[in-house]
Amino acid sequence: MKSSNIVWLSEWYSRQANGDWEHSFGIKIETLDNPGWRIVIDLSETPLATRPFTSIKEENSPRDWTTCRIQDGKFEGFCGPGNLDKVLGVFRAWPES
Repeated sequence: MKSSNIVWLSEWYSRQANGDWEHSFGIKIETLDNPGWRIVIDLSETPLATRPFTSIKEENSPRDWTTCRIQDGKFEGFCGPGNLDKVLGVFRAWPES
């Protein structure tokens, strides 16, 4: 059975945590006021730091939108209030592809 995206993300984080990485880098998930979500995953010193990523931008409605990109060595995902799992899925699919 395939794990949920949040379980997969917590396992990815655990694999990066080596006693040093987690003190300088990590993951932030926060809300936006438009409303929506923002997730930032620092890729420094991970296998994804140099892996190519194609930015994604979808706007279906004011509450159904998704933007994912790499900026300054970080995966950044922004989305509408019901799209957090979709952004986590985009991040998950990237190393699995």
